[in-house]
Amino acid sequence: MPRLGETVNDGTVTKWFKRVGESVVRGETLFEVSTDKVDSEIPAPADGVVTAIYIEEGETVDVGTTLAVIGEAGSAPIEPRVESVSTPREAPAAHPATASKAASGAVLSPVVRRLLDEHHLDASQVTGTGPQGRLTRDDVLAFVASGPSQTTEENTFPLSPVVRRLLGDSNLDPSSIVGTGPDGRLTRRDVENALAGRDAGAAVTGDEIIPFTRIRRLTAEHMVRSKSTSAHTLMVKEVDYENVERVRRQHGARFKEQEGFSLTYLAFNAVATLIALRDFPHLNASVGDDELIVHHELNLGIAVDLDGEGLIVPVIRQADGYDLRGIARKIHQVAADARGKKLSVDDTSQGTFTISNPGPFATLLTGAIINQPQVAILSTDGVARKPVVVEADGEEMVAIHSIGNLALTFDHRAVDGAYAARFLARTAEVLTGREWAAEL
Repeated sequence: MPRLGETVNDGTVTKWFKRVGESVVRGETLFEVSTDKVDSEIPAPADGVVTAIYIEEGETVDVGTTLAVIGEAGSAPIEPRVESVSTPREAPAAHPATASKAASGAVLSPVVRRLLDEHHLDASQVTGTGPQGRLTRDDVLAFVASGPSQTTEENTFPLSPVVRRLLGDSNLDPSSIVGTGPDGRLTRRDVENALAGRDAGAAVTGDEIIPFTRIRRLTAEHMVRSKSTSAHTLMVKEVDYENVERVRRQHGARFKEQEGFSLTYLAFNAVATLIALRDFPHLNASVGDDELIVHHELNLGIAVDLDGEGLIVPVIRQADGYDLRGIARKIHQVAADARGKKLSVDDTSQGTFTISNPGPFATLLTGAIINQPQVAILSTDGVARKPVVVEADGEEMVAIHSIGNLALTFDHRAVDGAYAARFLARTAEVLTGREWAAEL
């Protein structure tokens, strides 16, 4: 298991893209791993053939645990590694459940061994649900949480943690499902198929049940926790983007030809926000124990939508060190990495202020939820052509300009409304008055 960040000690293998016996090329995606912060696709470290896979999909293991073996081209599959187990030569045949427990103790990963030691357990006490009955981390945790599984002659093998969770979430009775696993054991696919059949039968009611994905569930938990933590307050300022729009019209085509992507409003908003944060640092902060922790580094988070599955916020470290072209490049890069599952946990940590950008969908006003433990988030909504009153040669007249809203959600524990208003005014001042063309 690779180290995915400084604070991450384990990960869950969510998908294997190769099977035992299949060839793999260095750099080709080998498996997907999930942590509590990010999902990442991990490339193969070498050319060759997958000769063994030790960790199945859904298993969580410590960083450093061997997940698979890549052998040279033409290598034959190898047997799973086992530790020596002392068994009498003339030992009588064991009950299936006993045999399963014996097998589960034969292969102990570092995390399983540590958990057994911590809880003063013997491997033979816990039934393994991994390959060849091997113990997994979830097996031990489930045993500790609920005690020994109650087995019967009709159900010799206990339910795996994944199956148990699916049954609980779906209110399904395991006795109503036919297991297709070894010795009739219920598998995840068995439960999912049963759930799909039940939902199909219930379709006549017009309702569709869509279980939350892992990232959808984590996003939901994060949002609810934020709302219960911070005193959310919304403040909005209308901004005249005509200065920005003029630069985009003059330089946009050449920029796209040079960089390979469009020069969007988001890059301008990001630079203006970073300049304003230097003047109003209490919004680049976190709330501590009866104190405000002001961060001197400006690490800008950019909220990225993962095709409706959830949100992730990659962070641009020391973002105020970039000019307009540089910040545009970084925003494009981190968004592509997020959607391509190429982010590490470190890429999403230590953010100090976040921008959410629903503007491409022509939104009018968005009250975003603060990305904890930060104290503010700026929503950059849609920009549209509108009639406005402008002054020319000392007289007022009506003109068509590009107008949009900046919506700041801030934690009222950290700052008051006047402070937030001055920050928005400063951001708008930069957008309307800066010589942007010089940075392109």
